[in-house]
Amino acid sequence: MSRGRSQRVLVRHWDGSKEHRRPDDLVVEEPLTIELDDVTVTTTMRTPGNDFELAAGFCFTEGLLGDASVTSIRYCATEPAADTEFNLVTVETDGAPPATPRLGLTTSACGLCGAESIEALSERLDPLPSGGEPISADVLAAVPERVRAFQDLFGTTGGVHAAAAFGVEGEPTLVREDIGRHNAVDKVVGRMLLDGDLPASGLGLFVSGRASFEMVQKAWAAGFATLVAVSAPSALAVETAAVASLRLAGFVRDGQLNFYSPSA
Repeated sequence: MSRGRSQRVLVRHWDGSKEHRRPDDLVVEEPLTIELDDVTVTTTMRTPGNDFELAAGFCFTEGLLGDASVTSIRYCATEPAADTEFNLVTVETDGAPPATPRLGLTTSACGLCGAESIEALSERLDPLPSGGEPISADVLAAVPERVRAFQDLFGTTGGVHAAAAFGVEGEPTLVREDIGRHNAVDKVVGRMLLDGDLPASGLGLFVSGRASFEMVQKAWAAGFATLVAVSAPSALAVETAAVASLRLAGFVRDGQLNFYSPSA
């Protein structure tokens, strides 16, 4: 990487009575261009780290892989990675559908923000299977605090989101951090894809911010049974969760939560 995930700067701190200088750690934000079989499909603002997971997860959750498998992932297939400052990743497959280039920048704030309709998702994704004992409300309510113990970069900078896969007892099995919520989720999904752990049947997905349409889309694509968000869901996210038969919980904090989907 050209830089680490955080960068130290000197700031002038006002403590309520006087000003003094002290160091502060800031999260690094850099563009990452993702190519799928030599076609540029997106550029997203992300926190460097786990870039291969991010690229694979993005291609998977956006439905770009089809039924193809990822055969290799590398930095910049046409020139030395250092020349692009490790900000270009190429995903190669054994026959993904021809990719359509994404126009514009995917920001760290909101991702693609509902670029696909519920109808379009329903055409490529089946409703999640029912059955099995749902994870209990008290277990779900405790997930944010359990994930917090693994949010090292947040502890240093206070400026990143987290996403985590967790099991039926609420234990985090995989945690990733990024300045973008959608990137953190893609890093989790990408790691599970590369490890052969998808679909994520019976598992839950935690996100440290709001439950937008895009978070539901990605959870549905990966096969998570439950989506847990610290903040509010959008109306479109709730509607999409109902179509997906995805259990959706929001405002999961301080030992409390709201269930928003009929399957809850």
